[in-house]
Amino acid sequence: MFYRLPQFKYYKPQTLDEALKLLNELDEAKVIAGGTDLLIDMRIGRYRPKSIIDINDLSELKYIIDDGNRIRIGALTRLQELIYSEIIKEKLPILYEAVYHMASWQIRNMATIGGNLCNASPAADTAPPLMVLEAKLRVINIEGERTIDIREFFLGPRKTLLKGNELLKEIIVPVHKDYGYSYMKLGRRNSFTLSIVSVASLVKVENNIFSDVRIALNSIAPTPIRAVSVEKYLVGRKVTIDSIKAASKLVIKDISPITDIRATAEYRKDMAIILTYDSLKVALKRLGIEFVKG
Repeated sequence: MFYRLPQFKYYKPQTLDEALKLLNELDEAKVIAGGTDLLIDMRIGRYRPKSIIDINDLSELKYIIDDGNRIRIGALTRLQELIYSEIIKEKLPILYEAVYHMASWQIRNMATIGGNLCNASPAADTAPPLMVLEAKLRVINIEGERTIDIREFFLGPRKTLLKGNELLKEIIVPVHKDYGYSYMKLGRRNSFTLSIVSVASLVKVENNIFSDVRIALNSIAPTPIRAVSVEKYLVGRKVTIDSIKAASKLVIKDISPITDIRATAEYRKDMAIILTYDSLKVALKRLGIEFVKG
C-alpha cells in the first residue's frame, strides 16, 4: 500500500563540491538522482529522510569516457545513455546487454547507473556484468576519494560500503579482449521486469582450456554474487560439454535464494543451474566454440 511522501527539506546543489558539503553537514539525508527506487521506498515508509539532496544538475557526474584499456562512466549517467553509447556497445557489450533488458524506456531515461548500484538491491541488473568485468567504484566525500572493488561494495539488501557522507563518483570498467560473454535474465515477463535470476558470464579459452572464467548472478542471495565454485572448477579444465554441465551444478554452493512474490527458493536454485549452463554455452559460442548436442 502506498502512502504520501513524508515531509523533508529539499536541496538542489549546482556543483559537486556543494553536494559534498551538504552530505557532510546534514543528518539523515538521502541523495536522489533518477528517484525510481528512492521515491517508492519513501512512499512505503522504508526510508524517512529529513533531507533530500537532488544531484541531477551535477554535470561533473555525467559522462562516458574511453581511456583505451578502460571505460569510465559517471555515476549520474542515465541507463538509456549507456544503450545509446557506441563505446559501451562496442567495448562493454555484456553491460550493454544487461541494461538493454532492464525496465522500460521511460524508466531507463530516469534511472542512473550509480543509483542502480547504490540502491543495492539483490536484483540490481547492472551488478552481475560489472562484477565479471571486475569494475572499480570511485567514491568521494569532502575529505577526498577512495576506490572500492565492486565485489566488496555490496554488504546486504540496500546496504553498501558507502559512508553517510560519501557519493559514488564514477565506475571504472576494464576492457577485456578475446573473451566470450553472455548475459541472461529470467523474469516473470519477457521484458520490463525484475530478475528472478540473471547470470553474467565472461570466459577466456587458450588451447581448448579454460584460462579464465567469471560468473556473477543476482536475485539468488542477499547481494549480487560471483559463482566462485563454478569458476574454480572450470579454470584449467578442457572445454567440454561435460565440464560445463558439472560446473553449472556447483552454483548451488554459492547461492542462498529465498522465496518471495516472484519465485520460490527451489525454483531459483533450479534456474540458477540452467542459466549458468546456458550462459556458459553462449559465451563459448561467441568464441567460435559450439557444441552439437547438450
